[in-house]
Amino acid sequence: MSSIKSFSAIVLLALSLTFAGCATVGQDFATHNIDQIEIGETTRSDIQEMFGEPWRTGVEDGKRTWTYGKYRWSAFGDAETTDLVVRFNQDGTVSSYVYNTTE
Repeated sequence: MSSIKSFSAIVLLALSLTFAGCATVGQDFATHNIDQIEIGETTRSDIQEMFGEPWRTGVEDGKRTWTYGKYRWSAFGDAETTDLVVRFNQDGTVSSYVYNTTE
């Protein structure tokens, strides 16, 4: 019985160390059509169709802002980050956007 408890403790410790070394925040989104975004032309519904529901929403300088992003950090390797921030005009068209990635 003692060897089973020891084995279970070792497995639990190994799993804890493995998962403690990395963290992921956000959600995957398609990046292949970012070049299709046109300032003043592309609408919120176009953006939603291209990328899905935003991971975060907010307001910056009075403009509605949608953020798509996935951020993965690891103690054992390089961070992998990808994000798209889209700002909308009052009429619902894209005012500006920023796309960044480490890939």
